[in-house]
Amino acid sequence: MVPDVSTGDRSRGLLSYLFGPGRRNEHTDPHIVAAFAMPGINDPGRVPLDQHHGALSELADYLDQPVKLREQRLGKKVPQHVWHCPVRTAPGDRYLTDGEWAEVARRIVHSTGIAEHGDDAACRWIAVRHAEDHIHIMATSVREDGRRPRNRGDGRRAQAECRRIETELGLRRLKPGDATAPKTPSGPEVAKAERQGRKNTARVWLREHAYAAAAAARGEDEFFAVLTSLGIKVRPRLGPVTGEVTGYSLATADDTDAKGEPIFYSGSALAPDLSLNRLRERFGLADGKAAGQATALHTSRTDAGASWRQADGELRAAYMLVTGGTAVDEADAKVQAQAAAFAELLHNTAVSAPRQLRAEIQAAAIAFNRANRSAIRADHRAADALRQAGRTLLTSSTGRDGDFVAAALTSAVFLLIALVEWHAQRGHAQQAAAAQQSLVHLRAAQQHAARPALAQLAARAPSPQAQDRLAAAVRATIPDHAHRILADPAWPALSTALAQAESAGTPPRRALAALSEQRELDTADRPAEVLVWRLRTATAGQVSQRARSATTRSALNNRLTTETGAPSVPAVQLQPTDVKRLRPGH
Repeated sequence: MVPDVSTGDRSRGLLSYLFGPGRRNEHTDPHIVAAFAMPGINDPGRVPLDQHHGALSELADYLDQPVKLREQRLGKKVPQHVWHCPVRTAPGDRYLTDGEWAEVARRIVHSTGIAEHGDDAACRWIAVRHAEDHIHIMATSVREDGRRPRNRGDGRRAQAECRRIETELGLRRLKPGDATAPKTPSGPEVAKAERQGRKNTARVWLREHAYAAAAAARGEDEFFAVLTSLGIKVRPRLGPVTGEVTGYSLATADDTDAKGEPIFYSGSALAPDLSLNRLRERFGLADGKAAGQATALHTSRTDAGASWRQADGELRAAYMLVTGGTAVDEADAKVQAQAAAFAELLHNTAVSAPRQLRAEIQAAAIAFNRANRSAIRADHRAADALRQAGRTLLTSSTGRDGDFVAAALTSAVFLLIALVEWHAQRGHAQQAAAAQQSLVHLRAAQQHAARPALAQLAARAPSPQAQDRLAAAVRATIPDHAHRILADPAWPALSTALAQAESAGTPPRRALAALSEQRELDTADRPAEVLVWRLRTATAGQVSQRARSATTRSALNNRLTTETGAPSVPAVQLQPTDVKRLRPGH
């Protein structure tokens, strides 16, 4: 059951909508199911058609009476005096009768402070039903005694009451919130998107692109520049005294009001962590002096393999921090920062990954947007390395070797599993559910990335005798997981990787011991596959280090030769064993 509290200033306009046909003629049999007190007032949904407009005006005047009396007494208008709360059952829930909806309405106005039980001086309100699955509760937020109601935190209180109602009425139990969820699109926004044939509303579309732009940008100026390049209208909010930027609003080119003007949404209206202050914290500009201080995005291209190895390493480090954290506030703040940085890394990975993986990774990033924030304030400095690793991916050239990508995605899956558990342990139900949804997409991308390399390795599996010897090494080194590793379909690929490592000078038992210590295997569905990517990444790093050292020595020798005028030395030809050792991935 989902409540959605909002406010406005036009009682008559809202009543016209509630008792009207709807924007798509979806309203059926509009009528009042509950109300505060209506002596002699007609239900606009139960009067003849020729009396409909008069009944609407009469009801609006009745609800507005306390508001007008307060305005006369104070000599000024009461702002946002219309309180509106649609309450909707979840898909698949049973049909509720008018009597049951009436009880729901009474409990919602009581819990939110609009009209507590037994309070004869409470606000005037009505509950209108015009569909099977929801009602609209409308109130005017001035009490009979002229005071404003004490309804601070009404949205959170309505959510809590709905959780209790779900239990008592046998409805689907939804996840409790913590006031960090973004505002859901309104009914008119959804209807407009459907009329225009768009998949998402303008609010949701802007939110997704704002997250992606924030992940790619290194500062406030870049953030706005990226949005502008996407055709999004950016309107900064300036302070009245200093003229400094204190906020911003975004609009799409095709989302306009009745006058043809673009409809702008502030950053905080898109999501709490998209407000300018929260973005400045992530950009390292919390002092508010963002103008001109953003670091320019590097335009130089870096090696794809090095970028993915860096991302893999930082993902592993983040995993160790998340799984090693305690309930101490400082540790939680660091873990929350890792979640926020991981969200950025997902968005950047969706841009830089091979084309066939991007759709799944982008879906994972969008799903994780809800999981990247909670009521815990993030210490963003603790996740700077992971954030920078994600941005480095944007500046790397496209690599042909999928090993690095598959290894990084495997580490990302492990980190995401840890974040699901972390959110669940702290009662972040909505975040845990969003992270779990993201995990489904990320696992699909990881498996897609891994499939070609695993098949190639399996095709070169060593002889049965060699596999038996390697299996014995697994049983001796990792006895707790040996059965699962050897039963994993990826075992032939792992045996090939172990044989290659052995030929390069690393005994299988030593390699397995080092790999098993990197991270636990309990949460791995396919432990042999996980070990493959750990081994391939470690070997690739060693090869890369040897290649860099050789390049450095060569450059040094050439410089010394030039400076001293010594005779040139014939180039040394690599032997076949050296060629094999320097081959990427071995």
